[in-house]
Amino acid sequence: MARSTHIHWPVLIRQAHLYLGMLIAPSLLMFAASGAFQIFRLNDAKPGYTPPAVIKTLGELHKSQRLTAPPRPPRPAQPGGRARAPEAAPKTPLSRTLLQWFSLVVAIGLFVSTALGIWMGAMQSRWKVTARWLLLAGIVIPVLVLFIPG
Repeated sequence: MARSTHIHWPVLIRQAHLYLGMLIAPSLLMFAASGAFQIFRLNDAKPGYTPPAVIKTLGELHKSQRLTAPPRPPRPAQPGGRARAPEAAPKTPLSRTLLQWFSLVVAIGLFVSTALGIWMGAMQSRWKVTARWLLLAGIVIPVLVLFIPG
């Protein structure tokens, strides 16, 4: 009996989804986590607040695709030698606050969903070995590219 040459699209699509998902999942986790910190500007230094090094580094990686920010030139002194008094921060509108909190929920949902997808792909798939290799590649490739000189 002749072997069928029919393409099983659902299987092919599921396999492609698994492979692509495992390759990009580590980056998705990084962008979801660093984006969550950036929603409330936790990666930016402010008077009285210095962000932890890991949050600052993740923020720089997210925004500029580098590990450290270039040094900022010193601010010129104010005329007359006086420092300007700090201005009161304007009140944040309710709509922005609500959108920030919703965005945080989205970032957490993306992180959790991606982590569950990794678990499903690495543990529950019939293509476990390939999925695990692609997950490793998704971790190693960006790290290697980050350290290419120039």
